[in-house]
Amino acid sequence: MQIVQIVELDKKRVRVFLENGKSFPLYKNEEQKFCLKEGENLSKEQYHEIYSEILIKRARKRVLHLLEKMDRTESQLRIKLQQGFYPEDIIEDAIEYVKEYHYLDDIRYAKNFVRNQKDKKSLRQIQIALCGKGINRELIQQALEEEYQQENEQELIRKWMEKKHYSSKTADLKEKRKMYQFLVRKGFQSDDILHVLDYLT
Repeated sequence: MQIVQIVELDKKRVRVFLENGKSFPLYKNEEQKFCLKEGENLSKEQYHEIYSEILIKRARKRVLHLLEKMDRTESQLRIKLQQGFYPEDIIEDAIEYVKEYHYLDDIRYAKNFVRNQKDKKSLRQIQIALCGKGINRELIQQALEEEYQQENEQELIRKWMEKKHYSSKTADLKEKRKMYQFLVRKGFQSDDILHVLDYLT
């Protein structure tokens, strides 16, 4: 298999491009170890050794290191590995590896996120945030159903009213409208806002 191009990524790493369209990152000392040069052939034995002994192990170690620092979604891990120029099959292996040991679990991530944010953000804001983290809509819905009840949304509206020192007894129409607009900007549903406002007034 011919080496088409070797591109320097930084002071320590290079990216090797093969004639079959695949590419992979290596440290420069590894490039020297395997005597890789543009225009020359990479043997099947070398290719297998690079994949099994270097790339697979390194990608697995990378995702474990990322998960040690903080819980992440599958999408976030994929992006990190893609940024490291790992081939897709190596990325798949690393993702499956951490899934197998339950180090990676998007539904667990989503449920934890909802649990930690439901007293701070509206349901809509939570949905948008989880979508932005690459979690699919079905898992988001499952997490919301398990962790989030409609009462909590209205209870959160009440907490915001208290925080803004809104008093139903003294508020005039102008203050009520101002409170309503503030809650809309926070992402709350109009029906929930009006329900609470009407309940309090």
